[in-house]
Amino acid sequence: MNRDSFAAGERLVSPAYVRQGCEARRSHEHLVRLLLEKGKCPEDGWDESTLELFLHELAILDSNNFLGNCGVGEREGRVASGLVARRHYRFIHGIGRSGDISAVQPKAAGSSLLNKITNSLVLDIIKLAGVHTVANCFVVPMATGMSLTLCFLTLRHKRPKAKYIIWPRIDQKSCFKSMITAGFEPVVIENLLEGDELRTDLKAVEAKVQELGPDYILCIHSTTSCFAPRVPDRLEELAVICANYGIPHIVNNAYGVQSSKCMHLIQQGARVGRIDAFVQSLDKNFMVPVGGAIIAGFNESFIQEISKMYPGRASASPSLDVLITLLSLGSNGYKKLLKERKEMFSYLSNQLKKLSEAHSERLLQTPHNPISLAVTLKTLDEHHDKAVTQLGSMLFTRQVSGARAVPLGSVQTVSGYTFHGFMSHADSYPCAYLNAAAAIGMKTQDVDLFIKRLDKCLKAVRKEQLQENDVSGIDNCDKTKDVETAEVAFKPDNVLLDM
Repeated sequence: MNRDSFAAGERLVSPAYVRQGCEARRSHEHLVRLLLEKGKCPEDGWDESTLELFLHELAILDSNNFLGNCGVGEREGRVASGLVARRHYRFIHGIGRSGDISAVQPKAAGSSLLNKITNSLVLDIIKLAGVHTVANCFVVPMATGMSLTLCFLTLRHKRPKAKYIIWPRIDQKSCFKSMITAGFEPVVIENLLEGDELRTDLKAVEAKVQELGPDYILCIHSTTSCFAPRVPDRLEELAVICANYGIPHIVNNAYGVQSSKCMHLIQQGARVGRIDAFVQSLDKNFMVPVGGAIIAGFNESFIQEISKMYPGRASASPSLDVLITLLSLGSNGYKKLLKERKEMFSYLSNQLKKLSEAHSERLLQTPHNPISLAVTLKTLDEHHDKAVTQLGSMLFTRQVSGARAVPLGSVQTVSGYTFHGFMSHADSYPCAYLNAAAAIGMKTQDVDLFIKRLDKCLKAVRKEQLQENDVSGIDNCDKTKDVETAEVAFKPDNVLLDM
């Protein structure tokens, strides 16, 4: 209500009570005014009543919510289901216009304002997370893979001769397919094994640049967040190569916002060399539903070019989700989550180390990976992938999600390209292993329950192996015999107890 409404209310209710209510409303409005003036994430999170008041005020600025609105076009914000309308807080028009996802819609001032505020808050959080010199960013309603494709398509117009993308190998399908979908030929650079870690082969990257010719290379497509034992690419050195040869550099920073180390690599890469854009997922970094990403960079005009490449309007749902989340958390709440994630990484690392030693395994030493960990599975029959994959399936059926059991020698074809040792980021990694990650939002009880279930599953798989060996007459202590083992059906009832 405005001042006139409050004044009218004083004729019905005690003026003192109305003034008290008016002051309470002003406190909500003060938070909204500060948000619009500063364009930064508030330090302390908002309560739900302030959030809902704010969203309602924005929504009534859209034409579909005007009283007496007469829409005679093909896109008038009509929604058949009231449940759908409420789910979207009556933001129906989406964001952007046909020529630019960041443009303001005449019919939807509220949705446009929501979009601008969200992009401003996300930019503030990226700076808070460690990339202090980022110039611009925007939320796009596509996951990371398609957002990378949008970046590559934007570069196409700048580099008409280019047909290749140089890509230090990471065994994750969407980032690989993003290059294929954009119409380019990925040039896969195998990683170097340094201790337990798989690291960027810088000499091979530079040699391939010289072999193909800089004009024929669209960009180098590097990665920060990844599954151990692969670790983040050597971004600083790659950025220098890109600067020296005049080649664009696109970084897949899928879940790197939650890691100060990943964000520091991006900041340093931009400082010493060239990084054109870096792309990160909304769901992995901000705990919202899947379907959105952030495209950010250090050259404001290039990021604007990418936003103009997006054809048509776009869904406002990812922007709305992350806006609500950031306003609920505040910058202090988000920083607390980042701090807790680091603590969970240390805790998970310690617990996995203890468990692995108890099972005569070891935690792989991957100090350059700040999120993911890996434990060897050497004591399983790793040269036959049955035991390794069985461990993975047992964990999944016991409601452990996200853990990856990686056997030796898997072969997979993706978009016509064949990868040997798929999922291990190398043709022949020395051992099979199990992955686990400490991502934002993880709690101590998650780690404890995972360790308990992993312990039981490891024991169950080994028991199964012993039973198979007994049936086939193999001496369990003699690992040199090349005898075909008998197949024994897996009986889940033996290992389901107390899981």
